[in-house]
Order: sequence, then structure tokens, then C-alpha cells
Amino acid sequence: MKYIGKLSIQVENRMGLEKKIFKPLARITPLSKLRIMLFKLCGYSIGKDVFIGEDLIISDNLHDRNVFIGDRVSIGPRVTLVTSSAPNLSRIRPYVKAVDGKIRIEDDAWIGAGAIILPNVTIGKGAVVGAGAVVIKDVPPYTVVAGVPAREIRKLNVEK
Repeated sequence: MKYIGKLSIQVENRMGLEKKIFKPLARITPLSKLRIMLFKLCGYSIGKDVFIGEDLIISDNLHDRNVFIGDRVSIGPRVTLVTSSAPNLSRIRPYVKAVDGKIRIEDDAWIGAGAIILPNVTIGKGAVVGAGAVVIKDVPPYTVVAGVPAREIRKLNVEK
């Protein structure tokens, strides 16, 4: 049993090291397919036919597998996915809680340039997040949201 525990720690440490190496490379890589490959090496789940724009920032706990991107998703440049946030060593730490969660972007969603998605949010199938939006709660399927915080603009009339 002790060996399994040590093996588990070694795998977690390896994943942290891989994220420290591959995430910065993925952000500056000029080709979307190469960015996707590097983000997958970090442990993120990314579907088929996905486009990831330049400078995608994923702010997370190094050991978690907490970002899930479905098939045919398009993510614009300078999007930020925040899955972990805390006051760290601030004196306010006893008064506020750290937030850790997952982000799920379902099939056929489109995330506009500069959007920010906070922890524990699901972007539904075929949903559109407008450029610069700050998403603090789930976006239903086939819904367009925009603004700060993101609010529903309209529903897409998509035949099933």
C-alpha cells in the first residue's frame, strides 16, 4: 500500500511539472493544433476539431484535471479559464474561502475573444459567449450571453 501511495505522489508531481512546462509553451505557440497537443499533455480533456486561439490562460491548481472541452469548440484569443482562485497569504484569508472547481465547455460552443469563465461553470452545447464577457454561472445550450457579468442576450433557433 505504501508503494501505491508513493506512486500516486510521483504521478501528481509529474503532472504539476508537465503543467509548469507545457502551459506557458501552449500560450505562445503559433498553431492551434500544437496548442491543443500541449494543453492535452497538461492533462486537460479536449475533444475533436477544436480551435484554441492564441494566449489561452488556464488558471488552476497544478494537480487537478479540471478543464473539459468538447468537440468542435472554438475559443477566441486571450480567453481566461479560472478553475482555482484564493487570497493566498493575504490577511483576508480567514474571511473568504478559496474557490476550486471545474469548467466544462460542451460540443459546438463558441467562446469570444477575451472572455473570462470562472470556476464551476458549464457552457452548454452550441452556446455562444460574447467577447469580453465574464461568465459566473452556467450557460444553457444554444444560448448567447454577453456582458459583465454575462447575461442571456438570446436563444439560438437551432434545429435538433
